[in-house]
Order: sequence, then C-alpha cells, then structure tokens
Amino acid sequence: MTIQQLTNNQATPDISSDHIDDAPISESVIAQLAAEFFSALPKQNPQGFNFDLPDQRSQGVSHQPQPKDPIAALSGRIPQLVWLDNAATTHKPQAVIDRISYFYQHENSNIHRAAHELAARASDAYEHARDVVARFIGAASAKNIIFVRGTTEGINLIAKSWGTQNIQAGDEIIVSHLEHHANIVPWYQLSKETGAKLRVIPVDDTGQIQIEEFVKLLNPRTKLVSITQVSNALGTVTPIQEIIALAHAAGVRVLIDGAQSVSHMPTNVTALDADFFVFSGHKVFGPTGIGAVYAKSELLESMPVWEGGGNMIQDVTFENVVYQPAPNKFEAGTGNIADAVGLGAALEYVESIGIHNIACYEHDLLEYGQHALQSVSGLRLIGTALNKASVMSFTLAGYETEEVGKVLNQYGIAVRTGHHCAQPILRRFGVERTVRPSLAFYNTTEEIDLL
Repeated sequence: MTIQQLTNNQATPDISSDHIDDAPISESVIAQLAAEFFSALPKQNPQGFNFDLPDQRSQGVSHQPQPKDPIAALSGRIPQLVWLDNAATTHKPQAVIDRISYFYQHENSNIHRAAHELAARASDAYEHARDVVARFIGAASAKNIIFVRGTTEGINLIAKSWGTQNIQAGDEIIVSHLEHHANIVPWYQLSKETGAKLRVIPVDDTGQIQIEEFVKLLNPRTKLVSITQVSNALGTVTPIQEIIALAHAAGVRVLIDGAQSVSHMPTNVTALDADFFVFSGHKVFGPTGIGAVYAKSELLESMPVWEGGGNMIQDVTFENVVYQPAPNKFEAGTGNIADAVGLGAALEYVESIGIHNIACYEHDLLEYGQHALQSVSGLRLIGTALNKASVMSFTLAGYETEEVGKVLNQYGIAVRTGHHCAQPILRRFGVERTVRPSLAFYNTTEEIDLL
C-alpha cells in the first residue's frame, strides 16, 4: 500500500520516465553510481537497492514491494531500500568508507604534536581534508576553515565567539521564518544573555523569503543576518546573493547555513561574499560528527576562542596563555581526525561527478516528484516556491504523518515524518508535522513512482 493506494487513487502521473534523460547525468549513469554507492547492497534494480540475501534467493522472494515486519527491515531483510530521507542524512560512497578504513589501518595517530611517521601521515591527511573543504566551497584559503562536529556546533561557535564579542543590548539579529532550530536557538540564547532582539523575515504562501520585508527589518541596530540557503523543511532556495548584498550595504554581517545546500548546488563563499558559512559532512555523503565553519580572515583573527585545551595553544603558563592563530585556536583537544579525512574524501567524490551535474539532475527529479505527488487525492504539498531543492514535504488528508511513514517503511521506502526541527515554519502553514521525502543524486524516477 503506497500513498496512491492509501487514497484509493491508482492513477499514474502523466509524466514520462524519460523526463530527465537529457540532464547532464543520465539515469543509467546514476544507476551505476548508485550501485557502487552502497557496498552492502550487492544488486541494484530500477525499483531500488536490493538486500539480496542468500536465503531470500533460495526461497524465491519477489523483489516487488511486499509488506515486511519493520524490525526485520532494519536488519536488511526487505526486498528493496528506497532512501528518500536525504535531508536527514545521506548514504556514504564506498570511497568514503574505504578512506576512513585506510586511515585507521595506515595513518592512525594524533596530529601536529609528534615527530614519528604516523603523526606526519595523520597530520597530512587532516590538513589535506581542510584544503579540500576550502576548494569545494570556494574559500580563499584553508586557514579560513574550522573543523567542527557539524552545522549546529558551527553556529554555536560563531554565536559564542563572534556573537558574544559583537552583540550588545539593543542590537538586533535577523533570521528567517524558514530556519532549522539550530539557527534559531543559539541566537535566542544570545539575545536573552545580552538584551539583543531577534527579528524574523516572513515568507509568502509558497514558502519564499519576502525580500521587501527583509529590507524593512534592516536598520542601524542590526548586527547579523543568519539565514539558511535551503530550507530543510520546505526545500526553499533563498535569494542568498541578494540578501548578502543588501545586508552588506547596511554594514551587517551575514552567516549562511549551508547544511541543506552544499550537496545540491555549487557553493562559492568568495563569490557570495559570505562572512560565515557552515555545513555538516553527513549531509554531503560524508561521515557524521564532522562539519566545517568558514569565516573571513579578519573575523577569525579578531574572534575570541570559545573552548580551551590542547592543540589550540602556543604557550601556557599559570600567568598567561598564548593561542595558536586561526583556525587552530578554535580546534581545542583531539579533533575528529578520521572523519575529517572522510569528509575530504566525500567532497572529492562529489567533485568527480560534478556538483553542477548533480544540481541539474536533481532539479528535474524534484520537478518530476512534485508533479507526481500533486496527482494524489488529498495530498497537500507544503512549500511550493519556484526555486527549491531536494525536499517534497506534504500532508495527506485523513492520515497522521506517522501513519504514512510507517506504511511506506513496510515497503522499504524511507521518509522522514515529524516537525523536522523547524516548528516555526511548519506552523506558518498551519501544520505541526509533515511527511518529508527528500532527494539525492542517487535517487531515480522509478523510486519516486514507488512512493
């Protein structure tokens, strides 16, 4: 029972499966890449990724969607996996898994503080990953890149370092209605601590930023605009370049939350003139627990440290501490070395495919998916901006979102249900939760048809 069957509507969307064949990446190439992507999934067919276990073959189990016990599904005993939960996390290419494994087998050491061979190898691998991050997002130098646990820690670092230094009572911080809680709570906390005020850019009924309202919010008290590039709940692509230009004209710094954009579209922080940019590795085919902060050099030099410990110091006495220059002064203690190396491998993997190719392919795939969902009786898309990426949030009349998610799970289709850590924007549309299929380049039109 898929979404169509839930509504007793068996009509097939009048869209050819060849709709995206003229994209820079063909579906056959995507299928090949996807087949390589999951080392644990030995076979791939047009309807998903098969857990083709020997006992299933011997029993002649069909590879068509059949309801299975959800617990069994978690152990891989399902005829297919259709992963449409990419906004929550992405799967990892074999190249990333192999690179992390190689690190632990051949390079495992702490970094920067030893003369032995493994320390040199580990340090080189870690700093190479920093170079890759800088190149991937268009930073002028690897010295502008700080490794953190992810987007949430990155925003908190900026709030507790730059924010504490620069935000005072009466100042204003602007966010948008679209933000993930990670880009609301740190600024809420800072405003409560300092007496600053949090202002919110509204969105229109499609879920797009209202630029004219943003302009009205800018004033001499505004110190920071912190805004997502792509909404995790709606998929809206915000007009970042225009927002940065308007903010800078008013003398205001801008932080870009790139967690949901970095895997779907090209990023160039230099061309954007972003002051800060943050993202998480696991959203872009890398490991969990690793991400990066970009900041302009003059900001990094003036920002105070936010954690103290080893690795970030030059000299310590009981009377005085001398810190390393940025980025090291923001990386106290032993970092997540292996996963930083894995993040570098993930970004190199994306570079090998071409982020422009991925963006074109996913654009057409998203249009196909939204068109297909709109044909389902009782289904309401939440977020219909003209410029979107990856996300197809919806509600289904007569069904709780969790019910829909559980039914789909029985058929091996993984979607996210809930508030997606973005309660303000869902409430803007009069809902508390949605079903959220979200796409990556390894998804296909056939998988959307199964939904």
